Amino acid sequence: MVVWSAGLLLYRLAPEPQVFLAHMGGPFWAAKDAGAWSIPKGEYDPDGEGALDAARREFREELGVEPPEVEWAELGTFAYLSGKKVVVFAGDGAAFTASGFVFGEFEMQWPPRSGRMASFPEVDRAEWMSLDAARDALVKGQRPAIDALAVALEALPG
Repeated sequence: MVVWSAGLLLYRLAPEPQVFLAHMGGPFWAAKDAGAWSIPKGEYDPDGEGALDAARREFREELGVEPPEVEWAELGTFAYLSGKKVVVFAGDGAAFTASGFVFGEFEMQWPPRSGRMASFPEVDRAEWMSLDAARDALVKGQRPAIDALAVALEALPG
């Protein structure tokens, strides 16, 4: 069975094209930077929820702020090697204020096999970065979304 996720990829054009990404939280990602960032996204059931609704919900849950009220364009569906599919929507985030975050949390057994549960933030920071920096920072399965966005931005008038 395919696992589906949906996410919002905010971009802004000045001073250079940039995207807004989130660094994954928890002990596994704490000391990693390259390949440890993600488009704010999460899982959903396509039989019970639309992809854009899920992407907006997950943005709120992960970052603790409302996604901006902008026009969202479906950028594409990107498959991970695991078979998971991520539907990504792009929107102009030039007016988005990247502050006031209250990161959602998850629980897991930590340390492993200890029998103790611990809470960790889903995301531990979020920021704007250039498209080149984003390609290096993102988990491998999401990198094609940056290339798709770059093509879409080149097609913009002006």
